[in-house]
Amino acid sequence: MTDYGHDLTFGSFVTPSARPAQHAVELALHSERAGLDLVTFQDHPYQASFHDTWTLLSYVAARTSRIRLSGNVLNLPLRQPAVLARSAASLDLLSGGRIELGIGAGGFWDAIEGMGGRRLDPGQSVEALEEAISIIRGIWDVEQRGGVRVDGTFHRATGAKRGPAPAHDIGIWVGAYKPRLLRLTGRRADGWLPSLPYLPDGPDSLTEMNRHIDDGAHRAGRDPAAITRFLNITGTFTDTRGGLLVGPPDHWARELAELTLTHGISGFILMGDDPAAIDLFAGEVAPAVRETVAAERKARAPR
Repeated sequence: MTDYGHDLTFGSFVTPSARPAQHAVELALHSERAGLDLVTFQDHPYQASFHDTWTLLSYVAARTSRIRLSGNVLNLPLRQPAVLARSAASLDLLSGGRIELGIGAGGFWDAIEGMGGRRLDPGQSVEALEEAISIIRGIWDVEQRGGVRVDGTFHRATGAKRGPAPAHDIGIWVGAYKPRLLRLTGRRADGWLPSLPYLPDGPDSLTEMNRHIDDGAHRAGRDPAAITRFLNITGTFTDTRGGLLVGPPDHWARELAELTLTHGISGFILMGDDPAAIDLFAGEVAPAVRETVAAERKARAPR
């Protein structure tokens, strides 16, 4: 059993559909009103029926006052890392420190290539992501003298000026499933952001995947607890208990608390566009999970 001890975060995962035009914005505003900590947006720049995610993040940042925002996850092959770093820092400053940076190595390569992106194989996409993280962190590191220099194969910086510094330490959260990318997450990232429906063996996958992250952290001389473990989740609120995350709020709360206490997941992001589900998740599930986890952590603490 692995509990990395992080404070719990609860958020929503919104599809940036442009039809109707304000729907994604209203869901983000609803998430803030409901009391969630975080609202995130898919990023598929090649999807013509979606709003551009960065534009949507900026618009929502201006319409909200408390909730944190992130892509889930930003499509790195179509977002140049030095520009992305400046965009994130700028929006973080303008929003009062509410921006996080969820990024992915890429997928849907036909669509990416159709938009002018470079098609990469899995190994190349991991290498490109690591180069991008180096550039992004370099742009933010205004205390370092000289320009940013990263002599990468896929992303390069040859003296880029540093800055602006973000308002807070923006978390770089990586969407990862395969061992090499998981080890990179442990080595270089601040958070891990997978989706429950894509775990090959459901929650049972988390043990092995966490092991790869922890291995990457150890090899880099990092504490594995430095990497926050998030999880995009989906389920159905019903009156009777069914399978995983199918049932009433108290059923959800017990299952999510178990994911925290057994697998170290401390950030739960609800997928779906149903305001009523957001209300139940924020108003009933989140407080119950926090209460259960706090009680168990207290019971486990050395006396």
